[in-house]
This record gives sequence, structure tokens and C-alpha cells, in this order.
Amino acid sequence: MRIGELSDRTGASVRSLRHYEASGLLSPQRLGNGYREFPEQAVQTVTRIRALLAAGLSLAVIREVLPCVQNTDLAVESCDSLTRVLRCELDKIDARADELHRARTAISAMLTGP
Repeated sequence: MRIGELSDRTGASVRSLRHYEASGLLSPQRLGNGYREFPEQAVQTVTRIRALLAAGLSLAVIREVLPCVQNTDLAVESCDSLTRVLRCELDKIDARADELHRARTAISAMLTGP
């Protein structure tokens, strides 16, 4: 299927699909006229990529995790690096949550005054 059809079927913009390709997440064939030709399984791959992005993962992390993702519910099979990668991402999220909590506490204190 061509990139426009893949976009229509997944809800991902053509620009996003090109970005996924440039990031090494999609590998379409190139036809003689230069058009991209995506296999049917690209629909599931893009759906997984979008679900992982929605979970807050970067494309670099998704590149590591994607081979382990089984379906759009993000069920995973056991991969050697998967646990390490996801724990690292959770640690980053926890650190950001702590930082936001401290900022919220500071602003709240400013509003209530001395």
C-alpha cells in the first residue's frame, strides 16, 4: 500500500510516517517511480508505534522495544533488554513526577502566603 493509504488506515500523518521511516521504525520498499510501498503488516506496526508514543516513549526507545511488542494492547514477549529499558523509562517518569510535585508545592506555598 502507498503512504497515503497507510496514513488513512492508521490515522498517522504522512509526515509522521516519513519520520518513522527515517527513524528506522518502518522499512517500505521503493518502487521504480520512487513511491514507497508498505506491506500490510505496516498498519499494525504504526498502530504499535502510536500506542508506545502515547505511553510517553521516545522513538529511540520505541526502536528498542518495538520488536518485543505483540499487539496494540502493548503486550510484550520477553526480550533481553526490554525490562532494563522500561525500568529506565519508569525511573525518568518518576523523576519528572517528583520535580512537578516540588514545583506545585512551591507555587501553592506562594499562593497561600506567609
